[in-house]
Amino acid sequence: MVSTTSQPVAVAAADTGLTAFYRDMTPPERRTFWGCAAGWALDGMDFMIYPLVIGTIIQQMGVDRGSAGLAVTATLLASAVGGWLTGYLADRVGRVRMLQFTILWFSFFSLVCAFVQNFEQLLIARALLGFGFGGEWAAGAVLMGEAIRAQYRGRAVGSVQSGWAIGWGLAVLMQAVLFSLLPSDQAWRWMFAAGALPALLVFYLRRHVQEPAIAAESRKLQEASGDRPRIWEIFAPGVLRTTLLAAMFGTGAQGGYYAVTTWLPTYLQVERKISIVSSTGYLAFLILGSFLGYLAGAWISDRFGRRALFLGFAVGAILTVLVYTQAPISDGFVWLLGFPLGFFASGYLSGIGAFFTELFPTRIRGSAQGFCYNVGRGLGALFPTLIGYLSASLPLGTAIAVFAIGAYALLLLGALLLPETRGRVLHAA
Repeated sequence: MVSTTSQPVAVAAADTGLTAFYRDMTPPERRTFWGCAAGWALDGMDFMIYPLVIGTIIQQMGVDRGSAGLAVTATLLASAVGGWLTGYLADRVGRVRMLQFTILWFSFFSLVCAFVQNFEQLLIARALLGFGFGGEWAAGAVLMGEAIRAQYRGRAVGSVQSGWAIGWGLAVLMQAVLFSLLPSDQAWRWMFAAGALPALLVFYLRRHVQEPAIAAESRKLQEASGDRPRIWEIFAPGVLRTTLLAAMFGTGAQGGYYAVTTWLPTYLQVERKISIVSSTGYLAFLILGSFLGYLAGAWISDRFGRRALFLGFAVGAILTVLVYTQAPISDGFVWLLGFPLGFFASGYLSGIGAFFTELFPTRIRGSAQGFCYNVGRGLGALFPTLIGYLSASLPLGTAIAVFAIGAYALLLLGALLLPETRGRVLHAA
C-alpha cells in the first residue's frame, strides 16, 4: 500500500551558506557526495560528446539534421526506460549496486560508438548507451537524496548536479584538443573512446560508498512483511496525481535543456559562422554560467524553496533564449549572453533531485524518481529531432526557441501544481 508524502517539515538549518552541508558531513556522507558528483560529471561528459560532434557526423556520414537529431532522441528515449527500470531495481536490490552497473553500461557503449562504421550503427550504440545514462541519474539521485539530512538536501544534491557542467566542460576541452591535433574523421572517434573512462569510477564506488540507512531499513521491512514494491505501484491511487504531474514537470525541465544544448554548438557554427575550435570559447563561457547556475540553484532551493527556484529560472531561461536566438546581436554579445543562458537553462535542474526525492515514499522512491525524470527525458527527447526537422524550413535559432519556450511553459505549470517540499523529512516506510 502506498502512503502519501505528507511528512512533517524539518526545522531549517541555522547555517544557510552554500557549503554548510559539506562542513557538517560525516566521512561516509562525503565519500558518497564525491562518488555521485564524479558519476554525474562523467555521465554529462559522455552525453555531451555527441552534441559537440554532431556537425562532424552530419558531414562524415552524409545525414541530414533531422536524422542526426534522432540519435539524441534515441539516447533519451532509451534513458526513459533505463531510468525507470534502474530505479525499480534500486528499490529492490540497492542504490549503490545499480549505480555501479549503470556506469559500466554507458562507459562500454561509449567505447562502442568509437568503432561504428555507419550512422545506423551509431544510432543503435547511442540508444544502448541511453539505458545506462538514464539509470545512472535514477540510482545516483535517490542515493544522494537519502544520504543527506533534510535541511541540507537541496544544497548537497544540487551541488552534485553541478558535476554535469564539469563533465560538459571536459567534453569541450577534449573537442578543442583532439580536433586541433587530429583530422576530424579521427577526432570524433577518439572523443567517444574517451567516454569509456567513467568505468574506472566503479572501483571507488565499490570500496567507499555505502547504501543509505533509510533504504536498507525499508528493504528489511519489505522482506519481513513480504510486501515488496511493484513496478506499477507508482500509479496507485494515492500517488498517481503526483507521478503524472512530476512526469510533466520533468518533460518541461528536460525538454528545455536538450532543446538548447543539443543544437547550440551547431547553431554557433552554421548560423553564427564560428569555427569548431573558435566556438570553444563561447561554449566555455556558457558552461561557466551553467556551473554557477547549478550552485546558485542549489542554494536557492534550500533558502527560498523548490518552487521559487523553478519559477524564477524558467522565466529567466525563456527571456535569455529569446534574445540569444532572435535578437540581431553581435558575436561579442552572443559570447557574453552565453553566461546567463547557461546559468538559467541549467540552474533549475539542481533542484530536481531533491524535489523528486521528497515527493515520493521510500519504498517506491527509486522507481518513481527514475520514471518521472527519465520519462521527462524520453518525451523531451522528441525536441532535438523536431528541431532538426523544423530547421529545414525555419532558421535553426528560431526552431530552438520555439521548442525551448514550450518546454519551459510545462516546467512553470508543473512547479505551480506540485507542492513545495523544502525540508520534508524522509521515512523508511
